[in-house]
Amino acid sequence: MKFDNKTYMLLETGSFAQKALIAGAVGLLLSVVGAFMDHAQFFQAYLTAFTFFTTIGLGGLFFVLIHHITGAYWGVVMRRVAENLACTLPIMGLAMIPLFFGMHDLFHWSHEEAVAHDAILQWKAPWLNTTFFILRNILFFVIWSWLARGLRVLSLAQDKGDVKSLGKMRRKAAGGTVLYAITVTLFSFDWLMSLDPHWYSTIFGVYVFSGGFLGAIALLSILAIKLRNNGAGELVTAEHTHDLGKFLFAFTAWWAYIGGAQYFLIWYGNIPEETIWFLHRWEHGWKYVSLFLILFHFIIPFMVLAFRAVKRVPVLILAISGLMLFMHYTDHFWMINPVFNDHHLHFSWMHITTFLGLGGVFVWWLALKSGKDPIIAMGDPKLQKSIEHTVH
Repeated sequence: MKFDNKTYMLLETGSFAQKALIAGAVGLLLSVVGAFMDHAQFFQAYLTAFTFFTTIGLGGLFFVLIHHITGAYWGVVMRRVAENLACTLPIMGLAMIPLFFGMHDLFHWSHEEAVAHDAILQWKAPWLNTTFFILRNILFFVIWSWLARGLRVLSLAQDKGDVKSLGKMRRKAAGGTVLYAITVTLFSFDWLMSLDPHWYSTIFGVYVFSGGFLGAIALLSILAIKLRNNGAGELVTAEHTHDLGKFLFAFTAWWAYIGGAQYFLIWYGNIPEETIWFLHRWEHGWKYVSLFLILFHFIIPFMVLAFRAVKRVPVLILAISGLMLFMHYTDHFWMINPVFNDHHLHFSWMHITTFLGLGGVFVWWLALKSGKDPIIAMGDPKLQKSIEHTVH
């Protein structure tokens, strides 16, 4: 892919999108074969890939929302990239549909006989029931898609000279952020926390959000460097990758803070119904994954990104961003899979095929969006200030 400095368009995205779609089709086809072999394992792996890519799309949407609310100028050159990332959410909404056919394989509370003999599940039944679960999650994706598409349409109108678009985007982002906070929290409770319906953590939604936003910033950092290397170096400068590096550093610490707070509050409370969730992620081989998360999702990237010079070296930002995306998937694997296989550590080949399948479709749609319109928000009045931006 090449960047056209006159039109601000990404060229030759079609062939890249086609390759991604082929890879996705192969991954999904192999996953379907796996589903016939072991449908329970398929849904576990599919859920891991689904929540991974959905939270990255949600992270892109949050970047756009917070950009408009704060009125920051440094991120103008990356805003359209984040808008395109947020526009993957309708595709992930369609990807959610197969999971509705695996409710019994994933959720203990979806079994009527289990609810009949469990007072806690009976108390939670008004919320944790299949019909309401499906309806509200469809609504979540409708809201996110409406926000993502609406902000992108207004952004493109701004490129064509609509001076009222800026105010409209700010107002939409203000109300949208409230909807975002509520829906992302409930989405996290539904697809991840309710896998173990007796366990609860009021901070869990923030934990899932922080990991998703960190993953989105990692992907935006990779895309920013790719833009610089493909002809957009005069617009996307080292200052912008430095700022994205600071976001990586900040949310690496934030993710660890929220995760640590959740852990210590539960552990020192020492209530069996709460501590069992962490015990399942320490026993039967899972302690190695837990330690791996602490080391490579927090300690190493935090120590490396603490140095200012690192944030200005593209190859190091690429390496750290790639690591953070890998650890984001590991985090979702760690949240989901200890519930199954008698709580033993188990990694299936279907984790690879479902990741390849959904990842191929995700990248295909992102590439199509990136090549359809200018990749830089050229109508934004703060664009020149963003280009001249300097980190002090």
